[in-house]
Amino acid sequence: MDHKTVSIADQVFEILERDILTGAYARGEVLTETKLSEKLGVSRTPIREALRRLEQERLVVGTSRGMRVVGLDRRDIDDIYEIRARVEGLAARRAAERANGEQLEQLKHILDMQEFFTLKEDSASIIDADNRFHDMIYRISGSLVLYDTLSPLHRKIVKYRRVSVGDSARARESFAEHKAIYEAIAGHDPDRAEEVLLRHTVNARNSIMSQEEN
Repeated sequence: MDHKTVSIADQVFEILERDILTGAYARGEVLTETKLSEKLGVSRTPIREALRRLEQERLVVGTSRGMRVVGLDRRDIDDIYEIRARVEGLAARRAAERANGEQLEQLKHILDMQEFFTLKEDSASIIDADNRFHDMIYRISGSLVLYDTLSPLHRKIVKYRRVSVGDSARARESFAEHKAIYEAIAGHDPDRAEEVLLRHTVNARNSIMSQEEN
């Protein structure tokens, strides 16, 4: 497979992953190479490669008719948040130990943007700021392993996080929790950073689960 095909396959994978995780493709829907090739305007080769990767991610499963969308269920969400709680706590601890002035300025800028978008009740921009805030913590931690573990988990629950921050009360709570995380990291207090990030993750999980029940 040449570099061009690999590049197209990567783009197709990102499109299909996003559409599955945001609910554009419903659970149980069957995806076929022919239909996706026509829809996306690419050959079947990168479609096949992208579907293979999605199967490895357990977002689709092969059937006699094509690839059936699996997506995420409540147990998956619960597992993701349990992993996040444990691993992000470690990331926050390391960030508090290692953060330098420039990194703290960047984290504060992201926090300020989140506050601005929270006041405007701009859900899409809140999600973007939220992603950037957590991403910056992973980077400050200095561990590529933590970054590579946590970033895909954040992507997988984007649909549910969007619903959660659509609740203005939860969006304000999330900002306050991020502010406490920032203050602990800026104060180079590893125990406090881990504690408040764990609480933030549990609250986010509870918010999403309550939305799922309604």
